[in-house]
Amino acid sequence: MSKTNHDADVDFIEALAKLLRENDLTELQVKREYGEDDSLNVRVSRVIQAAPVVTAHVPTQAAAPSVAAVPSAPQPEDPAAHPGAVTSPMVGTVYMQAEPDAPSFISVGQQVAEGDTLLIVEAMKTMNHIPAPRSGTVKRILVEDGAPVEYGAPLVILE
Repeated sequence: MSKTNHDADVDFIEALAKLLRENDLTELQVKREYGEDDSLNVRVSRVIQAAPVVTAHVPTQAAAPSVAAVPSAPQPEDPAAHPGAVTSPMVGTVYMQAEPDAPSFISVGQQVAEGDTLLIVEAMKTMNHIPAPRSGTVKRILVEDGAPVEYGAPLVILE
C-alpha cells in the first residue's frame, strides 16, 4: 500500500470516528474495495457508560444507633458482576424466540445444558444464536424481546 493510500485511509478512519460521535452511535463497520486483492476492512466502536443507578434514601428509625441492632441495607446488585451472568457478545436486538409465534428459548427456573440457545441477538441482519456457556438453571432474564442491547450487557443469569 502506498503512502498516499495510507494517508487517505487514516483520514477515512478519522471521519468514521467523527461520524460515530456526532450521531451517538456505538459501532460502525465498513469494507473498502481498492481492487481484486486490495481492500480495507474497518470497525470503529466505542463503549458508552451506562447512567448511574439512583436509589432513594429511606431514613431509619431515630432510635439510638447500635451497630449490632441496625442492619445494613442490602446493596443493589450489578447483574454484570454476577458470576453467572451471560453477556452480549455484540451490539444488536434481542429476540427470545426463533419466530414471532414460537415459544421462548428459555424461562426463569428452566434447566439448560451447555450449548443450548438462550436467545438470539440480531446484528446487521444476521441472527446470532447465543449459547449457554455452561449447564445450569436460568435465575433471571435481564432483557426483553425486541430490546436493543449493547456489547457486554448482561442478558441472563445462570446458576
